[in-house]
Amino acid sequence: MIRNVLAVAEREVKSYFASPVAWVVTAFFIAIWGFLFAAILSGSREANIRPLLSNFSVTFLFLAPLLTMRLIAEEARSGTLEVLLTQPLREVELVLGKYLGSVAFLVFMLVMSLYFPTILLIFGNPDKGPLYGGYLGVLLQGMSFLAIGLLASSLTQNQIISVAVTFVALLLFWLSDAFSRLLSGPVAQVAQYVSITKRFEDMPQGVIDTKDLVFFLTVIIGCLFITTQIVAARRWR
Repeated sequence: MIRNVLAVAEREVKSYFASPVAWVVTAFFIAIWGFLFAAILSGSREANIRPLLSNFSVTFLFLAPLLTMRLIAEEARSGTLEVLLTQPLREVELVLGKYLGSVAFLVFMLVMSLYFPTILLIFGNPDKGPLYGGYLGVLLQGMSFLAIGLLASSLTQNQIISVAVTFVALLLFWLSDAFSRLLSGPVAQVAQYVSITKRFEDMPQGVIDTKDLVFFLTVIIGCLFITTQIVAARRWR
């Protein structure tokens, strides 16, 4: 199983690095973070990266759909998904492989962004707890976004539709904390619970809550499970 998962993941990573879209996304990500980093430093004049990490969800809200739109939708459109499923490859292996490939590219993007905290470490003395906690939160948040995008990609053969569905779903998660203030009772509690921004806000302060970790892992595992069931249903069509 592990060999098949890694083989699919390797195929996806290679396709990312061969795709101009992935490089454009990375360049845009670094450019936006560079602008925010400069603006934050010039405004606060403190060795503090928390405001930058707190804006990750805003930038990745637009970038995650572009990174996940083709993962399964393109395979389904071109007919290669059926070919893959005729191989000795289980649905869960295919889904995990594609997901790990996207996560590997996310890690690559985050490694590129380490330039900014490195500058702070060289010329300042930032608190390392919030730095580590913030990057852990960014990673978990990004992995959740990618899992949601992978699920959306499995629902259609059209990459544009996949982008739209992913963006709307992520936007709802992102705005759910604001919605909770307009609601009341159990509905407001549910809206606040599923808020990705609410679950993330303590991490850039160096506070890691088990409930937040469980939330992100639940989103990831739940989306991967549903995606596997959708892909399995395609096998028997």
